[in-house]
Amino acid sequence: MDFDFPEELAETRKKIREFGLRELTPELAEKYDREEKYPNEIRKKAFEAGIINYENPWGMLMAIEELCRIDPGLGISATVSLFGEEVIMLFGTEEQKQKYLTRVNSGELIMGLAVTEPGGGSDVAGIKTTATRSGDKFIINGAKMFITNGQIADFIVMLVRTSPPNGKRHHGLSTVIVDTKAKGFTANKLEGKLGVRATNTAELVLNNVEIPVENLVGPEGKGFYHIMTFFNISRVYVAAQGLGIAQGALDRMLQYIRKANALGIAEANSESSQFILAEVAAKVEAARLLTYKAASYLFQFKPDPIITSMAKWHAAEAAVFAAEKAMELTGTTGITSDLERFYRDAKILEIWEGTSEVEKLIIARMLTKEEGAQ
Repeated sequence: MDFDFPEELAETRKKIREFGLRELTPELAEKYDREEKYPNEIRKKAFEAGIINYENPWGMLMAIEELCRIDPGLGISATVSLFGEEVIMLFGTEEQKQKYLTRVNSGELIMGLAVTEPGGGSDVAGIKTTATRSGDKFIINGAKMFITNGQIADFIVMLVRTSPPNGKRHHGLSTVIVDTKAKGFTANKLEGKLGVRATNTAELVLNNVEIPVENLVGPEGKGFYHIMTFFNISRVYVAAQGLGIAQGALDRMLQYIRKANALGIAEANSESSQFILAEVAAKVEAARLLTYKAASYLFQFKPDPIITSMAKWHAAEAAVFAAEKAMELTGTTGITSDLERFYRDAKILEIWEGTSEVEKLIIARMLTKEEGAQ
């Protein structure tokens, strides 16, 4: 078993790293975090440089990891304009793929995915936004909350209820494509977030929004399964976000210790500091192995939900752990550096795309199911 990437992918990583160090400058990272503004010019540069290329899945994973390693807010923002495209890719018609995905993958359009509602996030089957059939249209009413790209997206793939649950709560849900310029569609930007302030997050309000029936993605009533399939893909990329943040925090710990040693500050290389450094390094490496294993299954078109959930859970917690320990180790130096931003940005990874608790439930239930099948 070879744990090294082939030379071609090693060169891809190097190219991404060079781009990130050149474009994701400390000044820009601080500016977009402070102003809570989406860095659209960085997104455009990433497409122009070939950094965002969904046809190269390993390259896409590396882009997320390496850019988040430099700055999580800018890294996530630059790579999230394709968020949700797997739903159309896997379940959409050829006309939908040509109309939407071609332009998203070229960087011309920005898309988003809307599942979470004001009443809850983890309870996907409990959504209340409705899409009522009226002739050749659906009329949508409801609200979505904490939607990434909500205010800047050209269109949103949305989970809605198209019929009563019929005994099972996850029945009667469908996925549809909603044009954000449609009458009755309102996006309210959410500000003052703990972290990832460079990303655009919004509340969506839908008041009699009309969409054509052909904007239904896949068979009506199968939306729950579409979203669960999507999560089993997207969680691998969230794991890459966590891996990048954890590695970035480790990088900064090492920089601090080396600089302190050069200045003769003995405390920076004390036994307790060495223990902290070793613990963080081990968690980062474990996150890397789990993330790459989950990705290898996914990219061979045989995703493993257990490994995917393990990777997402562990990488998210590794990011939070690494950022916290880096702050403890660097003290007042870290408080006034970009580590402060890493510390804030890490926490969201334990929440979005399935909380750590949800990931643990998936792992336990899948393990029990597998055991029962033997």
